[in-house]
Amino acid sequence: MDIHVVEAPAGVFAIDKDGLVIDKILFGKKANEAAEKLNRLQSGTPVPELREFVSSLRKAGFDTMVAETGALAKALKSIDEMPTRVEAGTTTVTQFREKLATDWKGRSTWLKQQKLDVKPIVDIEEYLGFIRQVTLELARGAVTIATAKRDLYAVQAVRAIDDIDKTVNLFAGRVREWYGLHFPELDRLVEKHDTYARLVADLGLRSNFTEENLEKEGIPTERIEQMASSARKSMGASFPEEDLEWLRSFCRDTLELMKFREKAETYVDEVMKQAAPNATTMLGPLLTARLLSIAGGLENLAKMPASTMQILGAEKALFRSLKTGASPPKHGVIFQYASIHQSPRWQRGKIARALSGKLAIAIRVDAFGGDYMGDKLTKDLEKKISDIQEKYKEPPMRPPEKQPFQRSRFEPRVAIDARSRYQPEKQPFQRSRFEGRRRDQRRRR
Repeated sequence: MDIHVVEAPAGVFAIDKDGLVIDKILFGKKANEAAEKLNRLQSGTPVPELREFVSSLRKAGFDTMVAETGALAKALKSIDEMPTRVEAGTTTVTQFREKLATDWKGRSTWLKQQKLDVKPIVDIEEYLGFIRQVTLELARGAVTIATAKRDLYAVQAVRAIDDIDKTVNLFAGRVREWYGLHFPELDRLVEKHDTYARLVADLGLRSNFTEENLEKEGIPTERIEQMASSARKSMGASFPEEDLEWLRSFCRDTLELMKFREKAETYVDEVMKQAAPNATTMLGPLLTARLLSIAGGLENLAKMPASTMQILGAEKALFRSLKTGASPPKHGVIFQYASIHQSPRWQRGKIARALSGKLAIAIRVDAFGGDYMGDKLTKDLEKKISDIQEKYKEPPMRPPEKQPFQRSRFEPRVAIDARSRYQPEKQPFQRSRFEGRRRDQRRRR
């Protein structure tokens, strides 16, 4: 005999095919405790009262339990070996829920018959408020679980790295422009921002740019003489000592920000190895974290098809192609993958397609569980890339461009028959310039 097991904010109810309550577990009057127990059941974990509940059903002669959700069925199976099946939206359960949570004329009598005339169920207004509080508690718990995902921390960290890069570039440009008033020739001699800021912070005035000091700073030998000579012949203005100290302090702060960026990269590396080990093995921590940042998280990325992963980050180019009819983009942010941007133009699309296919597998394993297979996927991808590079060594032959049709100067402009290429041209009606004069002469006569 079947028995329906129904979960509700107020508790768990066992009802027969006629809708009569055979047994029940009430969660109590406190919304937070009810939400905690309901959340456990919705995640497939049994509550302590469930064992006695199932035991009483077996004693009552029921041999099969019918649950609405797979999670509730899992919780019931973990308590007892009684056969359990899942049936969603049955008429018996739907009518029971409606009678319990709606205001109708015979509700009080029905609750007394079912022995459910207890708080907070007995008063419909109180029960609806209780349902609202339980729902809010469940939502808070879901938000807490969602924000506790490890991949979201990596997303914030990689966005912080991008912000640091923008800030460092702004600071470096300001340092070059500021110190260029004193030593303008140094700008074209030093390309790296960190080296430029370090030289300004350590040496200060251009008069300190001697061969000995530059050698201590680790400058290459071929540049030392050039920089020292430029310092001696510089056209820059003098730099007051108090202004120079401000600039050197600014350079030191910029260098500290650059060091912090390196620490942030190490942090992202550690987090991504825990959150997405397979994808990190294939792409590296920073590129994987950027994909997660664009998608909004690991689970969102795992739900995307491989074709969407391929063009993530190139949305503007995609919509431009849809609007203008131009060629769609072949890759998005995964262009930073070494095998793509180092390959010839005609191979990049094929490599990006192969990479996105393997990446989709890795991301889904990381998001939904599975054995580590990053090394195997990387090996398969490298083999696929080598096959592409071997097969498409030469660029493809482009089809000849279509020339616009030009009429021959010997071809008649008037059609000879109906099957001819051209139809006779219709000439617009033109009045003769003598017609008006002749009409006036006739009137005079």
